[in-house]
Amino acid sequence: MSVSPIENMGTLSSDLFYDILKRLDGATLASASCACAAFSSMSKEERLWEDVCSSMWPSTKRDDVKNLISSIGGFKKFYADCFPLIVNTEVPDFRWSDYPEYPEELTEAEYYGDIDEFENVSPLDFVSIVDIRYKDKTICSKVIWGIPNANGFNGWFSNCPFRIDLFTFSDTGDDHTGGVTLSVADGLPPVTSMERERKDGKLWQELRDGIRLSWIVVNTKAKQAANLSSWSPLGGQRHWPTDKDFLLRFGSVLPAKDILPCQMVECILAMKFRVTEAGDPHTTIELTELCMQLGDMDGPTSTGGTEALSCNRSRNYSLALESCQMYSKARSEMKEEKLRYESMLDQLFILGGITAFVTLSCYFVRVFVS
Repeated sequence: MSVSPIENMGTLSSDLFYDILKRLDGATLASASCACAAFSSMSKEERLWEDVCSSMWPSTKRDDVKNLISSIGGFKKFYADCFPLIVNTEVPDFRWSDYPEYPEELTEAEYYGDIDEFENVSPLDFVSIVDIRYKDKTICSKVIWGIPNANGFNGWFSNCPFRIDLFTFSDTGDDHTGGVTLSVADGLPPVTSMERERKDGKLWQELRDGIRLSWIVVNTKAKQAANLSSWSPLGGQRHWPTDKDFLLRFGSVLPAKDILPCQMVECILAMKFRVTEAGDPHTTIELTELCMQLGDMDGPTSTGGTEALSCNRSRNYSLALESCQMYSKARSEMKEEKLRYESMLDQLFILGGITAFVTLSCYFVRVFVS
């Protein structure tokens, strides 16, 4: 059967256009909006972007989250803010001697920039939207209103270290009923024994390749949003602290210009799984920890990192990975320089002590001789 070519796009109904566009993902929908005037006009429909966001982040299906997104500019703006990854490749070159822990002329609040920048910011102004996927299947969706354990309005940013615990279970005493679990039925490879897993690492590799994390932070007062996660793991650690634990690390490098001397801060999202049942065909793992922590070049820090909501972003995962690698390299170099700097000071102190001892010895010898 031959199909006659369409000579004029205007002969097609708008309902057909809409039916075509609603089947596209966000990136393709954005590209289609540039194809013709009809697609451009139709792609501005909020319902299309609401469908895109709900398929990308199931948490956005909630009525309270829908109202939140509408209040900060709509679903199209939300997708444009949260789909690209945070990219910060401008790692400044500075020396450890130029990086004092606390300048004598500044208070801690002044050093971290808490006085002016966060003067009117409350913990209640922030919302975290978290979604975890394994092989395109959503295994967890959670929304946190406010900053947990933020005690009061004043000084909440200066409580070091800044940390948000989404999941945390201890070895004993916690009820794991209803927790986030994965099994062979979800696509996990069976683990016959942990000793075997330690050798071949099939389960570890499956987790690294299959787990995806999205952690979106919304500032309701500034009406800004950003995804602080790298989506795919940046790294991890096997069998820590026990042979049944697997740690995955996500995150991004956030700008901290005029807040920290290094002008950037690392957002670390740590996710820990534990094998609760091993055997063929029954293998089950459970999510035991998911937390966010901010750290500067010298360790944990308390900076709120709200500049991340308006920083550079890209859909290129390689750029996001590169920015994190550059930060890690700069941090390693700074630590090495710090060790050299402290070693030089130790040598100077030792030399000074020897010089003082020799001087005193010569003085006492002259006194005794005379």
